[in-house]
Amino acid sequence: MDLRALRYFIEVVRQNGFTRAAETLHVTQPTISKMVKALEDELGGPLLLREGRGVQLTDAGQVVHDRGLEMLEQARLLRQQVAEVDDITRGELSVGIMPTAGHYMAPVIARFQQRFPGVNLQVNEQGARAHYQMIQEGQLDLALGLFDAPDPAVERYTVARQSTRVVLPAHRVIDPNLPMRWQDLRELPLVLYTSDFALHEHVLQQCAAAGFTPRVTLQTRYWDFIGHLVAADVGVAVMFEHVIAQYDPQRVASRPLVGPAITWDVALMWRPGYLSRAARAWLDCVREVYPPAEAHAPVTSKT
Repeated sequence: MDLRALRYFIEVVRQNGFTRAAETLHVTQPTISKMVKALEDELGGPLLLREGRGVQLTDAGQVVHDRGLEMLEQARLLRQQVAEVDDITRGELSVGIMPTAGHYMAPVIARFQQRFPGVNLQVNEQGARAHYQMIQEGQLDLALGLFDAPDPAVERYTVARQSTRVVLPAHRVIDPNLPMRWQDLRELPLVLYTSDFALHEHVLQQCAAAGFTPRVTLQTRYWDFIGHLVAADVGVAVMFEHVIAQYDPQRVASRPLVGPAITWDVALMWRPGYLSRAARAWLDCVREVYPPAEAHAPVTSKT
């Protein structure tokens, strides 16, 4: 069985569609369709049913999906253990990095590749919620996550702490230190991240706790696009400080968000238990770039 075809099939299920899977895997949609069809031919029947823009697993597809996750995890562990025989002079390491947090990991990548040039570093760029699920399923060795409470399901190391603020067009902000409450968002149009980002669910939950359903005008996966939309007065947004710092202050500004004010840990996460030498080496690089005493400060990045 071709493990690549199996990986493509599982990604189609995760993304609920061939187009998103192709974007995530950086291949063409016809390539994925061809590989999934070959897998179905090999196993003797359909594994997926197309339903509108999504897909639905057949009974056989459910079995292949569940067993496939186990097979890919075993293959990953095998590659790691073989690589460790050579003291991580070769092998693979998969790391999830949120699109908004690349500046945290850029100096870590530079340090790691300088020390271990033979390791094939694979970077996955998705939202924190998607990365959390991929860590649980063993598809990533480590990933950056966002946490506003303890989580016993993962080990983690805090890189920085951030608060959420309301982002508005610059001409609408007279005093950037004047707080806004969640209730103040009731009548304002909102621009949100898509649902695979942790901040998406956080905003919906806090609005519900404040007694209202937000009026969402648009959802996107791109932080810079959100800044352009806010500047154009399409809506306001709830964003992290380290993202807001990258916006043009002539076009957008922000105010503190309270009632409650939420502090988040930007943290490297991994599954409890076994870590490959490459993963441990990556964690060591993270700790060197972000020592514990500095990890609790609301910093941006090191260069």
